[in-house]
Amino acid sequence: MTENDAGAQPGGGDAASTPPSGIPAGAEQAPSPWSAQAQQAQQAQPQHGTEGVLYGTAAQQQPQPHQHQPHIPYAAAPYATHVGMQQPQQQQRPPSRGAGKIVAGAAVVALVVGGAAGGIGGYLVGNNAGGGSSVTALDQQPPAKQTAASPPGSVEAVAQKVLPSVVQLQTEQAEGSGFVLSDDGYILTNNHVVDSAANGGALQVSFQDGKKVPGKVIGRDPTTDIAVVKANGVAALPAVELGRSDDLKIGQTVVAVGSPFELAGTVTSGIVSSLHRPVSAGGEGGNEQSTVLDAVQTDAAINPGNSGGPLANMSGQIIGINSVIYSPPQASGGGGQRSEPGNVGIGFAIPIDQARRTANDIIKTGKATQTFIGAQVGNAPQGGAKLGAITPGSPAEKAGLKEGDVVTKLDDRAVDKADTLVAAVRTSAPGEKVKMTLSDSRVVEVTLGGQPVEAK
Repeated sequence: MTENDAGAQPGGGDAASTPPSGIPAGAEQAPSPWSAQAQQAQQAQPQHGTEGVLYGTAAQQQPQPHQHQPHIPYAAAPYATHVGMQQPQQQQRPPSRGAGKIVAGAAVVALVVGGAAGGIGGYLVGNNAGGGSSVTALDQQPPAKQTAASPPGSVEAVAQKVLPSVVQLQTEQAEGSGFVLSDDGYILTNNHVVDSAANGGALQVSFQDGKKVPGKVIGRDPTTDIAVVKANGVAALPAVELGRSDDLKIGQTVVAVGSPFELAGTVTSGIVSSLHRPVSAGGEGGNEQSTVLDAVQTDAAINPGNSGGPLANMSGQIIGINSVIYSPPQASGGGGQRSEPGNVGIGFAIPIDQARRTANDIIKTGKATQTFIGAQVGNAPQGGAKLGAITPGSPAEKAGLKEGDVVTKLDDRAVDKADTLVAAVRTSAPGEKVKMTLSDSRVVEVTLGGQPVEAK
């Protein structure tokens, strides 16, 4: 299949969406059009089965009453959501009377114990008043202020290096993160964070020093969930240092930076939990296989609003773009609403090698280039990716691949389902030669093609 083909079947991979920020209990203030707190509560059907839910990390905002709310492809994807998009808040259930009695009883016990202890303590101190002075930590002098530089390779050092280059992005419908690519204002982020501003919608860029400027979407690729925006009227911005993702090791420490729940400049850390995770995030036009990531999995805390923010190694180099979180099935709240997604230690990032290539295409031409083979693909019952219709003149046809062939391996990587093949192809560069092993043991060399992505 062409990886963009609407006829492609879902590969069974995880899907994605984005998270929201909440309103403090008791607050009754008018929501800002920039705030994710203005989002209306959406009705969600309870999840069935044993699978969990993947959530994207961009925070959704509430549309104005006179506006038509556009389709958010990631939120509609089965078992998936994007990390940067924040979801509506649920109403809390009032505690039952029984629970109230238990809490009240505990409070009484605490007061009784506290009172008894206070009485005994007062008695002992009173009896000891004439026997000498007591020693208390409150009499100690505060230690000297920290003046030493952050140890190289520490989370502290990474935060100091990366934070100045991380921004908060806000549209009328979503809130997420991004990071500075150039001193004149090019910023890399997720497509699902800014897609609602792609056709002239409002976009605000907020920097760590508090400065806020309007921005513009330069180009985007829904198939890889990558977008580039440009901040207006800025200069001498601190650009990040890009690393590489092809040499990542499972277990190495990483740091995530972003704006979860609109808390700009939040830093968390964890490890690389796994590599080459095929994650299906759903896409435009209801094509669930439109967005498939060859993701870096991490347990660094990622929440709604983190979408588009950087994942860095311990040298402060960016090795991924935080995009998707996994959330297990949750019971529905009142009115059929599903509780808001949050971090459970399973997050996914786009590898920076792929993001760098896509961003470079967008900045130079205004469009991303998608790697493809020119064949529809679906899951084979016995495992692997089964090829469907072959596009005439495509790389697949030129290599001799036929409809019905089942791909079980791409180079040294096992292919267990359609999404794995799609992810492996898209993370490669156009013109690259790969070897596909078929279920009948044939090995076919394919020269991958490239085609411009037409974002709707």
